[in-house]
Amino acid sequence: MYTTWIVNIGNELLIGKTVNTNGAWLARKLTLLGYDVRRIIVVPDAEDEVISVIKDALNRKIKLVITTGGLGPTFDDRTSEFLAKVLNQELVINEDAFKMIEKTCKERGIEVNEKIIKQAKMPKNAKPIPNVYGTAPGIWIEHENTIIIALPGVPKEMIAMFEQYVEPKLKEIGPKLHFVEKILEIKGVMESEIAHIVEQGLKLGKVYIKSHPKGYKEIEIHVYSSDKIREKAIEEVEKVVKYLINEISKKGGNIVEVM
Repeated sequence: MYTTWIVNIGNELLIGKTVNTNGAWLARKLTLLGYDVRRIIVVPDAEDEVISVIKDALNRKIKLVITTGGLGPTFDDRTSEFLAKVLNQELVINEDAFKMIEKTCKERGIEVNEKIIKQAKMPKNAKPIPNVYGTAPGIWIEHENTIIIALPGVPKEMIAMFEQYVEPKLKEIGPKLHFVEKILEIKGVMESEIAHIVEQGLKLGKVYIKSHPKGYKEIEIHVYSSDKIREKAIEEVEKVVKYLINEISKKGGNIVEVM
């Protein structure tokens, strides 16, 4: 099983100053890749909190842990340090990471000072992930059966690094699954009126169905399936969607297939 935890680090997320878009974006991407996202956890920039979560993931033998935040130059950016402690590895200046930072600083006319160099410090066995927008490289480290990937908290940086470097590697090593989905918009019925239909739909095949109330007598239904053979996933989704449309129409629901 490619079990996955997403750990978003930052005090700003917990006080409501910043919306955790990173968690939702990563969960979506990882699900499409066939990874089984079990938790999205938000923790502060605090040593005990971050170490506790990572230790828990390792003890549970979670296959993939992706963190965001805490890789910058400021005093409270300590994710790399926390990882070194929890993995019992020395925190060292990674030469490849330093070269990346040095090159970026030279191109942008930035002075390479102590705070900038801090971003090259990583657990001894880590590999740096290139950052095309910022100065802080990400971290890729494998410990026993768990892959830990640390990315910056800035969404623009995180997204670019994931799509350009992380995603291709995860496709290569991960489950070879095809993810297929359909979204239905329904008007004219209450969620409670169609709950039994949704429940029955779940029994029809290898699918997941989630209903989301959007307003009075307005519901969005998400149907998805994954399989090693794309055609099988499509078949499962289409079978259930056909059933839902037929049965909900009998209840007076007006249905639009939006995806």
